[in-house]
Amino acid sequence: MKMKNVGEAKGVENPVKVVRKTLAYNDEAMLCHFALKKGAEIPLHDHRATQIGFIVRGKARFLAEEREDEFEARTGQGYVFSRFVKHGTIALEDTEYVEVFVPARDEYKDF
Repeated sequence: MKMKNVGEAKGVENPVKVVRKTLAYNDEAMLCHFALKKGAEIPLHDHRATQIGFIVRGKARFLAEEREDEFEARTGQGYVFSRFVKHGTIALEDTEYVEVFVPARDEYKDF
């Protein structure tokens, strides 16, 4: 297993105003920290990993293909996206969250 402290992990900005830090992973799972500035947007996308998250601070709107599947989450709330479900995010205020991906996402393995 590879792991890092959030203060030591390399931040990767993509898209603009969204910084991801990979904190720990093995072949089966991955933990990442995300910091989004107010107004930041992650466009609709999907991936093979199940994604479970927890809002550390802030407030975000999570987007979906169908409007009725969209929701807002704020400090202290958790959420989950099944694999291959299209989703995205808009930061309604400066927001931090942590997410677990199962299996690990190869494109986020940066150490």
